Amino acid sequence: MNLPAPIRWEDGRLWLLDQRRLPDQVTFEEQHDASQIARAIRNLHVRGAPAIGVAAAYGMAMAWRDRVDLQDAARELREARPTAVNLAWAVDRMLAAATRQEDLIDEARCIHEEDRAMCEAIGRHGAKLIKPGSSLLTHCNAGALAVSHLGTATAPMYVAHEAGVRFHVYVDETRPVLQGSRLTSWELSQAGIDHTLICDSVAAHLMADGAVDLVIVGADRVTANGDTVNKIGTRALAIVAHYHDVPFYVACPSSTFDPTTAAGSDVAIEERPAAEVTDGIPAVTGVKVRNPAFDVTPAELVTAYVTERGVTGDIGDGLRRKSGCEP
Repeated sequence: MNLPAPIRWEDGRLWLLDQRRLPDQVTFEEQHDASQIARAIRNLHVRGAPAIGVAAAYGMAMAWRDRVDLQDAARELREARPTAVNLAWAVDRMLAAATRQEDLIDEARCIHEEDRAMCEAIGRHGAKLIKPGSSLLTHCNAGALAVSHLGTATAPMYVAHEAGVRFHVYVDETRPVLQGSRLTSWELSQAGIDHTLICDSVAAHLMADGAVDLVIVGADRVTANGDTVNKIGTRALAIVAHYHDVPFYVACPSSTFDPTTAAGSDVAIEERPAAEVTDGIPAVTGVKVRNPAFDVTPAELVTAYVTERGVTGDIGDGLRRKSGCEP
């Protein structure tokens, strides 16, 4: 894969790929403290649940190194994007390491390495779902840009492609910020994977024609009952897939599992700025806008979860976290 890693830690310095400029520009910006990293997370400079967890971990490490109050840094980072559970999970893990008087630079590196290993494991397990000649559909960007390596929803695609399996991917454009068309399509192009970009509203038509064999998406949070919180539009896709008897898979690492939240209805859904919807549409002036970043897919619409442990319908067994540096 000819893709830049979205997060680089080199010689005690952190660099984040500015994903707002992709695919036209590949630009890295150095991050100097937790406040700057929180801003980068908030404005989608870095995005994807696992990636913002890793970035937040390095933010906490830098605060610890620079003797900044860790509780203040933790609060600012948590508030940057509250819906994705990986962010709070990484911050809490760093605070726990500080309580044990451990080196937080080492802990952040550990989280980063775990994420890479989990993506590879998700890819190995999920690749078994992709049969020769099959057609997949994915939403948003749960790719290498959203994590440390390979992605979650895209990891099985990369592994299957490397193994010589021929398949096709339909990529939702993913309004309003177009993570599908700007990021996922670009990623798959770089990897040489056959794909077709579609408007979000085309999915039902393709499924009615029998053109889609399975759907695989990522997740920003999976609650205790198996509800999946993911990019807005995921719920509609799951409903359509259920109606057409198309398997619907959620790929995510254990750090995305939130056992403390009972159901998706208990999750506060982030509202993004109206300008993300109205920019580029001159006729839209002063109109009211709703721009929720995520929606909730009920567990009963999920065929199975693809995790580092395998493909499973048992949310507790599939996503219960392990401790230590090895997933």
